[in-house]
Amino acid sequence: MKNFRSPQRPKKSSLIVGAAAIIDALQHGKALDKIYVDAKLVSSDLSMLRKLATELAVPLNYVPLQKLNTFNVEGHGGCIAQIAKVQYQNLQDIISFVVEQGQTPLFLILDGITDIRNIGGIARTAWCCGVNAIIIPDKGVGALNEDAILTSAGALEKIPVCRVNSLMKAVDELHLNGITVFASEMTASKNIADCDFSGPAAIVMGSEEKGVYPALLKICDERISIPMKNNFESLNVSVATGMILYEVMKQRG
Repeated sequence: MKNFRSPQRPKKSSLIVGAAAIIDALQHGKALDKIYVDAKLVSSDLSMLRKLATELAVPLNYVPLQKLNTFNVEGHGGCIAQIAKVQYQNLQDIISFVVEQGQTPLFLILDGITDIRNIGGIARTAWCCGVNAIIIPDKGVGALNEDAILTSAGALEKIPVCRVNSLMKAVDELHLNGITVFASEMTASKNIADCDFSGPAAIVMGSEEKGVYPALLKICDERISIPMKNNFESLNVSVATGMILYEVMKQRG
């Protein structure tokens, strides 16, 4: 049987225990990072919990009871939620605010990046390079927990983060707002130095192992690559992000 034990158990103060308490927290605007539900649970509260989680883009994870028991809290009744360390923002609200401020939008989309050290490093660079917000999916990304915030040197508490239930829908929303979406791809023929980043832009960064999800890659406007003197499998995603964002910042003066 798979061992779900984690070496870094969340603090009890960062947990909300029980379906009723989680529903109340969601209804009152409490930002939650994830909700864990016993896969075998039968409860009248589940439909409401699913509805609110979907509306608020909070990941709902169905797990074995063993996983819930690793949190070492009593009376959970098959439901435990982790309080978010980051206050997630609405994407359209951020776009509108940036435009109203007279700024040229710059967004960073993270696809399938699970290593919190990379996410922390990316957030630091993004903040320093003037990124308006980081966009992440509600699943398939590393948790923005205390360790991620620490790795980011606090940048994750400064830069807005938009969590969406579909990166493809997020790209559609960016397009509707006149924002060009560039996807980083190692084999792309277009060098970042040959791209025009002076207008409203969003950069998609995929994981080092799988890159950008093919369907997402297909709807991006341009595929871009970083020139390398010697061939190698890939650059570290945090380093690659920094190189691209520096080129954007350089072009924008």
